[in-house]
Amino acid sequence: MKIFIDTADLSEIREACSWGIVDGLTTNPTLIRKALDEREGIDIEAYIEEICRIVPGPVSLEVASLDADTIVEEAARLHQRFNPVRENVVIKVPVNTSTGGPQPDFDGLRAMVKLSELGIPVNATLVMTPEQALLCAKAGARYVSPFMGRVDDFLEVGDSRGAEGSVPGDRLVAEIVQILNTYGLNCQVIAASVRHTLHVRAAELAGAQIATIPFRVLKAMARHPKTAEGIRRFTEDLVPEYTELLAALPRS
Repeated sequence: MKIFIDTADLSEIREACSWGIVDGLTTNPTLIRKALDEREGIDIEAYIEEICRIVPGPVSLEVASLDADTIVEEAARLHQRFNPVRENVVIKVPVNTSTGGPQPDFDGLRAMVKLSELGIPVNATLVMTPEQALLCAKAGARYVSPFMGRVDDFLEVGDSRGAEGSVPGDRLVAEIVQILNTYGLNCQVIAASVRHTLHVRAAELAGAQIATIPFRVLKAMARHPKTAEGIRRFTEDLVPEYTELLAALPRS
């Protein structure tokens, strides 16, 4: 499974990429706002360009508009501006741009179809059901991002408004993987809204091609109390002869 980092913080991106295990990055307006709030006087264009330069794989940048024509226009401009940096820009488009009011439900999908025709890769975001994932894959999205944590939150608070078809985050990812594989749809699953390491494990077991993981969760994946205990024990048990041997071995 590929590991993307879910952040817009340059220090986190640099650190995680230095470990050699990061395959890509996702970000969104909330993460970008958080990064900018922590710094003053940032040139956002140069900032995003630097993100694209650092990350060794796909970088998802999200549109801001909610109607199909403007989504396509924004996506094309984002892709044209930042993709030449490293040829790695993917555009995030919501599966449904309606806020629950009179807005149409299908502008996100219409935009995905058009962007697919233009050859601009799409990451379909805010996916909460397998049915939404199927629609995105049919619309030509290259990636579909089920939101594990958010759907778990939705079910935990017992909110029954429009809850038909909602399943827990681990099951959501597993069902989407199964459906896309069953019908041979050329769309990869990015397990998103990851809150803890068990979400990552569930994504692995479900066969998701990718998980996009916050920096704090990525760090937690490497840690275990018994690992730390073992390091302490091994360090205490080192004999001088062994360290002397290591120091004396020829260097390559």
